[in-house]
Amino acid sequence: MDIASIVGTLLGVVLLGVAMFMAADGGGLSVGLYWDSTSAIIVLGGSLAATAIAFPLPKVIAVFKLMGMVFQKPPWETKELAQKIIELADVARKNPKDLQNEMDGIRNWFLKDGVQMIVDGVKAEEIREMMEIREATRDEKESSEANVMKKLGDFSPAFGMVGTLIGLVIMMFSMGAGGDDEGGDMAAKLGLSMGVALITTFYGALFSNLIFLPFAEKLNNKNDENKKVQTLIIEGVTLLARKVHPLAVTERLNSYLQPAERIRNQ
Repeated sequence: MDIASIVGTLLGVVLLGVAMFMAADGGGLSVGLYWDSTSAIIVLGGSLAATAIAFPLPKVIAVFKLMGMVFQKPPWETKELAQKIIELADVARKNPKDLQNEMDGIRNWFLKDGVQMIVDGVKAEEIREMMEIREATRDEKESSEANVMKKLGDFSPAFGMVGTLIGLVIMMFSMGAGGDDEGGDMAAKLGLSMGVALITTFYGALFSNLIFLPFAEKLNNKNDENKKVQTLIIEGVTLLARKVHPLAVTERLNSYLQPAERIRNQ
């Protein structure tokens, strides 16, 4: 699990919850006043509807799966992948066909596909070209998914304002229909109506800035990390296909690693 995403989300929810409780308690009110189902429907329903207009429906439905991805760590480490490629380099240099025996030990599907192409006798240039096309397709897909999440964040505040305007319209009509009420009663009703109207704006800002936009940024960051790893794999597989010496493979792959992660030649 991605600890940073979990801690950040929980911290945001807890701190906001405490602040809301303190604000309500200071005014002698219940924290339940922050909940309004109509406002939630306007913000979430409106944002999803607008996003469904902008994007194909399957992509909008998939956005809920993307939320789970935010809290997941990749099942591999960059240094671990580089070490695996270096181990394979010695086998590939002696006899590329022997790489078939190493397939079960490769956990990364992209690396596994590249090694399989070497076993099948595909030329190094063709392997690089095919893997680069696959990587470009993956990058486009994940960028598009992050963009869907970002659009939800862009639409949420707008529909929060729409909900507020709906509340204000109702409040104004109530004022016009309540001319015989006492001034104190009218002021109380206006205050209550204004509070309910503002809750929708609050929901829009909350969903946008605590969930949708941070999650979209996290997905973009994950995509950038994947891009770096996939580039390392493409380079490594190309070197395997060319039967480059393991020492040279180590030096080349170290270029993709941080100084603290670099692998020392034995």
